[in-house]
Amino acid sequence: MQNRMPRLLLICYLILGFLMPVNLSAESFHPFHVSSTDINYNPKTNTLEVSCRIFTDDFELALAKAYNTKTDLSSDARHKAMDVLVKKYVLSNLGFRTPSKTLTLTYLGFEKDNEATIVYLESEPVQGLKKFETTNSVLYDQFDDQSNIMHFSGYGKRKSSKLDYPNRKIVIDL
Repeated sequence: MQNRMPRLLLICYLILGFLMPVNLSAESFHPFHVSSTDINYNPKTNTLEVSCRIFTDDFELALAKAYNTKTDLSSDARHKAMDVLVKKYVLSNLGFRTPSKTLTLTYLGFEKDNEATIVYLESEPVQGLKKFETTNSVLYDQFDDQSNIMHFSGYGKRKSSKLDYPNRKIVIDL
């Protein structure tokens, strides 16, 4: 009887393993929800140069949910239509404010890079920028475990910070 017990347990384990449903959701492929935003102060143009790297599958889900439409950021044929959605989404979820005013951002475009989509923006010129507030809620409408990593560089200094849902704002002193 003792020799049969391990064999019986192994058979039960294998049968249950085959009968259990398999979860092949996007979360099972990458369980971390993170974006990375690089912000560089260019003293020659007095602008913030911004690039935001977002996992494409997560970004497509957020765009589809926000605008109730089918999304495909990889399709060359749909690039113009996706450009409109990406611009609208990013400009409504990413912002910069100096102590005296909200900065206007110009959307420059997006490109796909392997599993990520990179969105490019530039701020209006602002003289002598030393301190500003960043608001970043990218993908907060999609995931309650979203983290947005922010890298700031200017005047030869580099600082990094992480915003975890639901925190949206950070003040940067350059």
